[in-house]
Amino acid sequence: MNCGELLIIGGAEDKCLEGEVLNKFVQLALRHSDGGIGILPTASEIPEEMSKQYIKIFRALGVDRVEVIKLDSREDAENPLICEQLKSLSALFITGGNQSRLSEQIGQSKFHQALSKAWHQGMVIAGTSAGASIIGKHMIVAADTMLNDDKLKVEIGIGFGFLDGLLIDQHFSQRGRFDRLLSAIAVNKELLGIGIDENTAILVKDGLFEVFGQHEVLVLDGSKSDYIHVTASDNGSEELTLTGFCLHALTRGYRFDLVTRKLLMKKGIQP
Repeated sequence: MNCGELLIIGGAEDKCLEGEVLNKFVQLALRHSDGGIGILPTASEIPEEMSKQYIKIFRALGVDRVEVIKLDSREDAENPLICEQLKSLSALFITGGNQSRLSEQIGQSKFHQALSKAWHQGMVIAGTSAGASIIGKHMIVAADTMLNDDKLKVEIGIGFGFLDGLLIDQHFSQRGRFDRLLSAIAVNKELLGIGIDENTAILVKDGLFEVFGQHEVLVLDGSKSDYIHVTASDNGSEELTLTGFCLHALTRGYRFDLVTRKLLMKKGIQP
């Protein structure tokens, strides 16, 4: 069986019957006979409240079985009974919060291994906000404007590894995160930067993604840049000089080839 789709959401998605992003997730989940959806609220500081919001909307959208996976510690992530919950689900939704909590509590655990196996067997996985960042092999953990040994200080952590070669940022335009993604890609040129706006998502399958939702997805490709230089200004902030970066901005209905790093038009027709 092929790997399941990955729905990567920029956060603050509409939680209503008309919300396109969550409707798409439910549609993918219900292709399976039982359509069971799991909610993983580990990243959140208010997991019960967060879970209730998603239980309510998923049931309103026609999902009969919604389960919360209560995983609050490293010990939970090693518990075979919690791992067993994944076997009866067709889809998993990873909520927002702090992606470092996901990495620290779940990364390289038995649950992480079980989730990877389930995805490889066709499980649909969605992540919003922190749950979006954790999807890739690499993720932005933190960023500041100080220089460290002539390098931009953007802290990169290890995610769940469902997508290699990508660096995903979320709440992108709404929180003004262009500079931090640009800085991260400047010192990790092999990675493709993807900034996803709120109430917007990319659906990844077979080396392509399609944009859903209200706003934009920005793709930063620095693989062909031949000059990057970082200096400190008088006030201690960082200043970046670079050339040769490729920028793509995509809206709803457009597709992007992650292998060739080229835009595809609507319905997959090449420009």
